[in-house]
Amino acid sequence: MAFEIGLYSLGDHFADPITGYHPSATQRLNQLVDMAVLAEELGFDCFGVGESHQAFFTTQAHSVVLAAMAAKTKNITLFSSSSVLSTVDPVRLFEEFATLDHLSQGRIEVVLGRASRLGGFELFGVDPADYDRIYDEKLELFLKLNKSSIVTWEGEFRPPLDHVEILPRPYRSKLVVHRAVGGPPASAIEAGRLGMNMMLATLGGPLSGFKLSVDMYREHARLANHDPQHMKVTIASLCHVAASSYEAIDRMHPYLDQGFRILRHSPYPKQWLKDALDPKQALLVGDPKLIIEKLKMQIDTYRHHRTILQIDFGGMPTETIYEVMMMLANEVIPEVKAYAAIQGL
Repeated sequence: MAFEIGLYSLGDHFADPITGYHPSATQRLNQLVDMAVLAEELGFDCFGVGESHQAFFTTQAHSVVLAAMAAKTKNITLFSSSSVLSTVDPVRLFEEFATLDHLSQGRIEVVLGRASRLGGFELFGVDPADYDRIYDEKLELFLKLNKSSIVTWEGEFRPPLDHVEILPRPYRSKLVVHRAVGGPPASAIEAGRLGMNMMLATLGGPLSGFKLSVDMYREHARLANHDPQHMKVTIASLCHVAASSYEAIDRMHPYLDQGFRILRHSPYPKQWLKDALDPKQALLVGDPKLIIEKLKMQIDTYRHHRTILQIDFGGMPTETIYEVMMMLANEVIPEVKAYAAIQGL
């Protein structure tokens, strides 16, 4: 597995806090598709879109957005970032992504998450009190669907399946499946035990704070007789790059601050961005040289297989997003990939 660098979006839908410009849902959705097309042209390895069922988001039907991206691209890997398995029927989700796998000719991957926001639980009639049990059960079923076309299964939260054929089968016979992980290492441990790929969100704080999750993931994979060498670890990070590090801070801060004030009801202190100039900090903000150093530090710390970057959060204007993509493609990615290859990744 050669080291990969890609992009992802949550599909958030904010006005620009600097200009006040607020794109329509149509404009925002088409912006995401255009980003995927440009990402392929610039040589990014993958592009992902997540779902969120609440105000200030546009990608509630994220599989439809991925289908639009698949229709306009030819080579780039497309993935969910992530699919909220807890609030959807696993059979329906499997059918959608197996179909996407055909439409993309084997370029689709699915990341299964429990939800970091609870908007979808009430919308779809799922009790948040069952947060852990319902995810575990639905994940068990999804993995079984991916393993066999004829399924017999019984659980607590959906009707049983009795020798049911699930179609279509994926283009590559099986979907590439990841578990979304954030916070304490319990989910990472479970991903390792199940032999799943893992996508780990590392949005802020020191790299060392996330290393335990990666280490525990690989340890529990080995304990369960899985080979970690064949299990992909993806590191997800917020990113902004500019000609100088302080320009990057000044340009990124209004967008992060707005997003945090609306979604988390708290400000995002500018000092946190200044602190993130330390190469050992997870948040990727700075000039190209610093971003390269920080990504190399990621590689040294995690020995992972893929880094994905979120560069469009908080109402970031299209021209700035494209500028960041160009800078990453031309100045950052070649050096980081060369370093990864030297490190045997």
